[in-house]
Amino acid sequence: MKAIAPGKLILSGEHAVVYGKPAIAMAIDRSAVFELTPQAGNAISFDLADGRESESFTLLALRDLKRRVENKYHQFLRGEVGIREVLAMPADLFRFAFINTLDGLHRQLDSGLVCKLRSSIPVGCGMGSSAATVLSEIRAIGHYLRVDFKPDWYYEYSLEAEKLQHGRPSGVDSYISLHGGCARFRQGVATPISLPRMKMFLVQTGVPQTTTGECVMAVEQRFRDSGIWDEFEAVTEAFGDAIRANDSQKVHWLVRENNRLLCEIGVVPARVGKFIAEVEGWGGSAKVCGAGAVAGDAGGVVLVFADRQPTELCDKYGYGVSPVRGDPLGTRIV
Repeated sequence: MKAIAPGKLILSGEHAVVYGKPAIAMAIDRSAVFELTPQAGNAISFDLADGRESESFTLLALRDLKRRVENKYHQFLRGEVGIREVLAMPADLFRFAFINTLDGLHRQLDSGLVCKLRSSIPVGCGMGSSAATVLSEIRAIGHYLRVDFKPDWYYEYSLEAEKLQHGRPSGVDSYISLHGGCARFRQGVATPISLPRMKMFLVQTGVPQTTTGECVMAVEQRFRDSGIWDEFEAVTEAFGDAIRANDSQKVHWLVRENNRLLCEIGVVPARVGKFIAEVEGWGGSAKVCGAGAVAGDAGGVVLVFADRQPTELCDKYGYGVSPVRGDPLGTRIV
């Protein structure tokens, strides 16, 4: 069984969505593909394409991992450990998702399985990599076990895994990857809107030194009760109107305003901010997508709205750039 799930970009409202404000996000043409294949015996093997050989586990070992991870997460909630300490290694996210879904469905396996993951979504760059990989895995498991899976189940099982990576996820990554398209998202409620029709480009500024969870915590310490989230909300609501009207001039202005607010809360590294300023001087608009960073020079992905690809400018900074389009379909069997 093979399932695919797209990554996502937040077009407006990152960080603010954590405080109950709206965000606009879209699924994109970068995706995770998860494939399940039966194998002899009862081992569960994970081939995650991280440069290592496939690792195998018994169900007993996976359940032991699940208990340890859940205990660590409760320690995080009590403030005893940081979010990075919840998962001993990134691959534990997928092992947890597998056994958590299997046990939650109360299903038995009649053979071992090989779980193969391949992804074109950059990791740690604000593009919903963990949500997409987990959703492709859960979708493949559900189909393999012939479960009449409801979308709400996918969403809840995905969030169970996402919290281990991000602490207190808003749910926007999982929702957009599951359903595809573009939507206004607020406190777990999504309203579909049209995919943007203007040209967009993804610029890779490098993997941030800080995780999404660490960025969220750092911003919370300084801005939890700030009125700046009302400013984010006003920009996001206007952005949604501009997308619906295909008003590219207004979109450019609002992207610049969003970037200004992100700089104010301290998640745009200085070097990335300088690049964005040059994009604006060049005639486009740009902003970091996702959490950004509160340390180092790299800010993850920058989304550029422009009539043409800013190749020369990206070359100047040593950044990779490519066009990006929306994915209208979401998580599915292929």
